Amino acid sequence: MNENFKDDEELAHSLNDPALRAEYAAPFDHYRPMFIVRVLGSLLVGSGTLFYGRKPSYAKFKAIEVIARIPYQSWEVATYTILSAMYGNERRAINLTKLSAFSRMAQDNETMHVVVMSHIVRRLHCESFLRHTLIPLLFSFFYFWTTYLLFLISRRAALELNYLFESHAYAQYQEFLDREGDRLRQTPITSDFLAFYGRNVRSEYELFELIRNDELIHRNRSLRELPSIT
Repeated sequence: MNENFKDDEELAHSLNDPALRAEYAAPFDHYRPMFIVRVLGSLLVGSGTLFYGRKPSYAKFKAIEVIARIPYQSWEVATYTILSAMYGNERRAINLTKLSAFSRMAQDNETMHVVVMSHIVRRLHCESFLRHTLIPLLFSFFYFWTTYLLFLISRRAALELNYLFESHAYAQYQEFLDREGDRLRQTPITSDFLAFYGRNVRSEYELFELIRNDELIHRNRSLRELPSIT
């Protein structure tokens, strides 16, 4: 097993402790992105609310997770585009390669989220093809290229926008746990992909706890990457 994967899994499990989670979140809880990023973030979150409502649900989470993978894929492609012109700058190459490694880890993690979420909504028959598959896929196409161009123009703006999106996802998962916790604790979860990924959980509550923690890790890491690439 990859050592970075083991470290990330240990961190995600440790954040089940409310005190540790609050301590981990605190440095970036009140971060204020630049104005244009706040505008883009409002449009992004507002679009999701328009299509899927304010309350978290299984089907809404599936749509969110389809989209959540996109920035990390886009950053990785943009990073290699930039590196094509900057192979001679070793410091910049190191920093961009580190960001690319984070992007790959986050892509794999978000892929696990969407595969498992798709498994759940298919079992519950609580999705529609148009709203929860086609619209997220179409949105993802445009989001990929928007994020790609934004990264080339301002890497700070690209990472700050992801901070806002992951902040929203983190809050949605926490609301879902608060509202549905008793039921989720009594609902077992089985998934071949979870086992393949290397994450062992017994109930949907444990699953959503860890996904919530993943989103917080992605939120914080997006900002921690800023000093090295801007």
